[in-house]
Amino acid sequence: MTDNDALNTSGVTHVVLVQWHDGVDHSAQADALSQQHLPRIDGVLAVSSGTSVSTEGLEGGFDWMLVVRFRDRDALVGYLPHAEHQPIADFIGAGSKRVVVFDIAAS
Repeated sequence: MTDNDALNTSGVTHVVLVQWHDGVDHSAQADALSQQHLPRIDGVLAVSSGTSVSTEGLEGGFDWMLVVRFRDRDALVGYLPHAEHQPIADFIGAGSKRVVVFDIAAS
């Protein structure tokens, strides 16, 4: 099995970290949009989002996190241009100062 085969047959976890612009907290709206739209996309297995509850204080300035678990890499590829992804992508883009996206393949 090649690395590409493994990516296509195993799940993928998509993590988005957001620092809101000008200290305005948009987390509740982002949570609602994520739960409303993202589960409608084929291949999305789970959606979690929220603000940190860590006591370590190592958030690095990030205010909100979104985690989307996909069936496989193909589902992630289909998610990015999907119409149900656009409302949350647009919302994050308009309200964020900084965004980090990190995807990992599960084995």
